[in-house]
Order: sequence, then structure tokens, then C-alpha cells
Amino acid sequence: MSGQPRLETEHLVLRLPQLEDFDRYAELFCHPTAARIIGGGVARGDAWRRFLQMPGAWAVQGFAMFSLIEKDSGLWVGQAGPWQPDGWPGTEVGYALHQDARGKGYAVEACSAAIDWAFATLGWREVIHCIDASNTASQAVARRLGSRNRGPGKLPPPLDTHAIDIWGQSREEWLARRARS
Repeated sequence: MSGQPRLETEHLVLRLPQLEDFDRYAELFCHPTAARIIGGGVARGDAWRRFLQMPGAWAVQGFAMFSLIEKDSGLWVGQAGPWQPDGWPGTEVGYALHQDARGKGYAVEACSAAIDWAFATLGWREVIHCIDASNTASQAVARRLGSRNRGPGKLPPPLDTHAIDIWGQSREEWLARRARS
């Protein structure tokens, strides 16, 4: 990995995943309903293997979701950032928040920083968000980020039976929106 990016927002530090993040990560992904839409409700061993995906993607691709650390508490509160596994429908900025961190605006705050970083550092031309059609909270986040629903999409196997909509926007749309705000 060349360098170790670290981003800061008003309430969060976005950094590469570290071992001490795992217990809170497991709380999220092992919870039977908290992470249902993103494949949660898994056993701790499965959560461990999922957790290692992000450091692996950072090492191999040079990007992945950041760990989100709440500045006030120092707690891991989720993950957000660029994500593009093999066969993915586009250059995604995704997120998942621990159940006690929801409703605080952290998803929009973290994704905004991650989108800025992806466009500036990775040279991406667009960002997408793969959102379960029933996930109205994530749809609201996508709208607040300026993305629009582009219609149904398909994830690669074994996730191909999961119905999603693809939300997104171009780099130009993002930059124009940022200039207005």
C-alpha cells in the first residue's frame, strides 16, 4: 500500500481498518437485523473474513472502505468509501454504520469525504451506490449526496439474487453541486 490515507471531517476520522476495529465491526455484522440489507446476521468467524476484505482491497487495489472513527468517543462507528469488487456494476462509494451511530448524519458526512477523495485521488468519473429497493434510509442518504436512482442493477454472484437499484452521479455533477454549497 502506498501511503495510508487519512481523512477528517467535522465528527469523524476516516482511516484504514485496524485490528481494534473488529469487535464493533462484528457487533454490526453479527446482529440478526441491524445489517440485514447488507448481508448481516453472520457468525463471528464469517464477520472476521468479511472484515479482512477491506485491508485486502487496500493492499491489492489501493482503495477500499475506510473505517469511520467518531472523534468524540474514539469508537469505530462504521465503514464508508470506494468499493469495486470484481464484477461490480460500477465504482461505488458504499457505507455501513453501527446501529448506535445511525441518525447522526455520519453516512452523508463520511461519503462526502470519500467521494471527494475518490474523484481527486482515484480519478473516478462517476460514483454509484448499490441500494436495496426497500432501504429507504440509504435512499435518503443517496439523495442528500446528490445521487439519483438510475434503475435496477445486478450484483455479481453470489449476490446476484439480491434486488438492488443503482443510484449515482458523475464527477461533473458532484463538483457542480459542491461548488453551489
